[in-house]
Formats: sequence, C-alpha cells, structure tokens
Amino acid sequence: MLANSLLGRLYLLAAVLALDCALVAGTPHAAPLLGPLAPFGIVAFAVFLGLGFSRLKAQRNQLRFSAGLFFAHLLGIATVVSINLAAERTPSSWLNSSLALLLSGAVLVLATGLLALACIPFGVWVRTVRETSPVGTYALLAGFAAWLLRSPSRWLWIQPDAGHLYLLQVVTFRSVQAVLGFLLPDLVVDAGPFVIGTPQFTVSVGAPCSGIEGLGLVLVFTTVWLWFFRREIRFPRSLVLIPCALACAFLLNVARIAALILIGDAGAPEVAFVGFHSQAGWIAFTLVALGFSMVTQRLAWVRKPQPASVAAAGSRPEPALREYAAGESHATGAYLVPFLAILGASFISKSASGYFEWLYPLRLIAAAAALWIYRREYRTLNWRFGWGAPLAGTGIFLLWIAPEWWTHAPAASPLGPALAALSPATRVAWIAVRTAAAVVTVPIAEELAFRGYLARRLIMREFDNIPFTHLTAVSIGLSSLAFGLMHGQHWLAGIAAGVVFAVVLRRTGRMGNAVAAHAVSNLLLAVWVLSRSDWGLW
Repeated sequence: MLANSLLGRLYLLAAVLALDCALVAGTPHAAPLLGPLAPFGIVAFAVFLGLGFSRLKAQRNQLRFSAGLFFAHLLGIATVVSINLAAERTPSSWLNSSLALLLSGAVLVLATGLLALACIPFGVWVRTVRETSPVGTYALLAGFAAWLLRSPSRWLWIQPDAGHLYLLQVVTFRSVQAVLGFLLPDLVVDAGPFVIGTPQFTVSVGAPCSGIEGLGLVLVFTTVWLWFFRREIRFPRSLVLIPCALACAFLLNVARIAALILIGDAGAPEVAFVGFHSQAGWIAFTLVALGFSMVTQRLAWVRKPQPASVAAAGSRPEPALREYAAGESHATGAYLVPFLAILGASFISKSASGYFEWLYPLRLIAAAAALWIYRREYRTLNWRFGWGAPLAGTGIFLLWIAPEWWTHAPAASPLGPALAALSPATRVAWIAVRTAAAVVTVPIAEELAFRGYLARRLIMREFDNIPFTHLTAVSIGLSSLAFGLMHGQHWLAGIAAGVVFAVVLRRTGRMGNAVAAHAVSNLLLAVWVLSRSDWGLW
C-alpha cells in the first residue's frame, strides 16, 4: 500500500505539511514564520523527490507509523496557531515580541520534525539519506537558492515602477473593464486605485481579487489529480490540461467580479459583498475541478488505451469493466454525492444571501434527495447503534462548547438579529429546518463521505472492500484532519470529533454508531444554541 512505502510516506508528509501551512498561514503573524521556511522547504523537498524518485520507489519496506508523534505534531501546530491568534487579540502583550516569534518558530520546526519522525522512523531517514547521496546535498543547495531568491523573484508579479501593483491584478482589472464595457453604459473606471463599477456601486479590485489564490488551488488540484491517475493517463500530453484549467479559473474570476458589480448595481449590495463575493470563488474552483476531472476521465486523447479484454467488450462494457475505465469503485457516488449535494446547495444559498442564509432549506432538500437516490446502496451498511454512540456524541458536544463555557461569552454572530427580524412563523420554520438538517442529513452525509469513503480510500482504491474495523491510524488521522479543516475556526474541535467518530466506527464496525454519535453531538449543540442564543456556534 502507498501509505506504507517510503515514497508513499514522503507524499503523505508533503500533504500534511501543506495542510499545516494552510492553517498557520491563516493566522495574523504567520508571515515571519513561513516567509523564510516555505521557499526553502518546498524547493528542497521537490528537488529531493524529483532526483531521487527512482531510488525511493525501489524501496518497498513496510514502515511503522507513530500515532503518538503525529498527535504531538498536531499539538505543536495548535500551539503556534493559538500564540498567533492571542497576539492579535492583545497587541500590547509580550506575544508580539521577538521572543514570542522565536518561540513560535521553534515550536513550528519541532512540530515539523515530529511529523517527519511519525511518518518515517529516524533510522530509515538516515539510511535513505545515505543511499540517495548526493541527492540530499543538491536538494539543500536548491532550497538555499530559493531562500536567497525569494525577494528578487517578486518581479514576476510586481511592476518595477509601482511597488504594490500586481501584474495579474492589472490584467484582471482590464479584463473586467472589457466585459462590463459591453453591459454598462455608465461604467466608472479609475485605474489608479483599481476602482470600477457604476455611480451607484463600485468595487476596488485589490491584489487578492486578482485570482492568485484560485489559480494556486487549481494548480495544486490539477497536479495532484494527474499524479493520482498517473497509471491511466498519457504523459506528457496530459500536462497541456493544466494551463487550460488555469485559463478557465482566470476567466471565471473575471466573470465573478463582473457579476458582483452587476448584482450590487441591481440594488443588492449586501448580497454582492457578503454572500456572492465569498462563495463565487469556491463555486468557480469547484466548476474547474469537476470539469478537469471529467475531461481527464473521458477524453481519449489523454487516457491510455484500455487492455484488450476491455476493448473487446464493445461499446457497452460490463459494470466491472466500467469500474476499471473510471478508475474508481462503483460505490464512490453513494458515499460522496450526499455530501457534495450539501456543499453545492450551500454555495447556491450563501451566494444568494447577505448576512442571513434564507435559502438554507436547499441543503436539507439536496441531501435528502441524494440519500433517496442511493438508498439501495445503503442497505449493505449496518445502521444499528449502541449506548456508547450517544456518550461519544455528548463528549464531542462538551468539547465543542468548552471555549464559550470557559469565557461565559457567546460568540458574536449576525444570525440572531436576522432571525429576530423575521415573523414568528418564518423564524420557527427556518430553525426547524436548520435543526433537522443538523441532526439527520448532515451526520449521515458527512459520515458517509469522511469515515465511509475517505478514511478507507486512503488505504485502498477499492475502499468498499475494506471493513470499517480495518481503518488505520493514518487514515483516521488524515480524514479527521480534513473533517476538522471543513469547520473553519472550530477546526481543532472538528479534528477531535473526526477522530472520535472514526474510533467509534472502527471499534464496532457499524456506520449507525458513527452517525448516532454525530447526530447526538449536533442535537445537543442545537439545544445549546437555541437556549442560550449562542448563534456563533451555528
């Protein structure tokens, strides 16, 4: 299995480090920590894998994974994030001093080392460095060169005559201007501060609006996708699809900004700035990702020829042959579609809302429809649950509310005032739908996706052949990490919840136990929110 080979563990290490960087980069004081470390580490690691790929691939040792060191690593990352967030809340404290920054950097380096030892034992590291010599030396030199060039290389993005004007920002601004020029006769354009719009509604196309984040996400997704399906895709011709995907992402970002201005000019500035602005980027990324995955799976020009046995089956292959052609288990849809339906419905409802998501019922309807479509596939799962599941859910609920219980201050949220402005009947109906989704459809869809699919897919492609009792520490940890990141500022509690739900599922082998624990946790959280008006937890 990939996770037990040396090369697989190195890929695993790179993936977790990327998630760590995403977490740390979201904190206010992250730049001094990641600025010097990220270029060095990324380039050195890439060069090491590239030059030593053949030697690393030849090593097939079954490696031990240390769950204890991995969770110690998570604790270190949580410490760094906590220090940075606390420094933002108390600007005059010592947490903003050079000593605190040095401490955060030391903890970050220590956490990275613990992760490296959790994935690959120390002895294997030493043997690998010796056997791949002098690849390690070349990788370190390349990383050092990237560290030296990290500032001069900014000329690729920054114009020399205007220190903070990004080339991509200029191209995006002019593209939006060209699109809106055909639609708005009274278009207002000020190229100095990058302001564009109408007399009633204008926006500033800042550097983040250039789409650099979306292009980065698309680049990462397309690269990982092609690597994942490397046995079924032709190289190097399939690499042509990457710039095509990047071009699509850029065009969709231009369309997003143009649509935002049109929505604001139509008299809905709150929807434009609050809902559409935050969700349209994710919608664009999702469209590009889905389009790219469909093209790579269906375009004959990039797919390798099928074996003779498959080709001889004719134009209507049997289910097993269709499974080979798709490269994934036929059960994938049943486990992922309900969660993807909720995700898609949330994109639509949030993008059409301001501070209050009045279309939230779409999530319940979409999930219920997806679960109904795949109802026959779920008959093979054991939906019974025991008394331990509600106890586990209660424990997760207590962990979730611990910060509010400790501070005795509900988190600020615009949801409370928005609900108070509704009529009593509308307010009760919206709360009932919100609670029903949290207790019924969300637990089922998320457990199917994260524990039923992802935790087993990390072990083997034919995930539906793996019993739940055979989940590994690596698959539980990574799937729980992904589950936690999905919960935003509650990511740490989300990771803990994912681990608990996965352990409950592994111990009993029954999907019903994981769903029941999840549902009880969400039900108690709903009672807490409604009884204390702690809307920030919703």
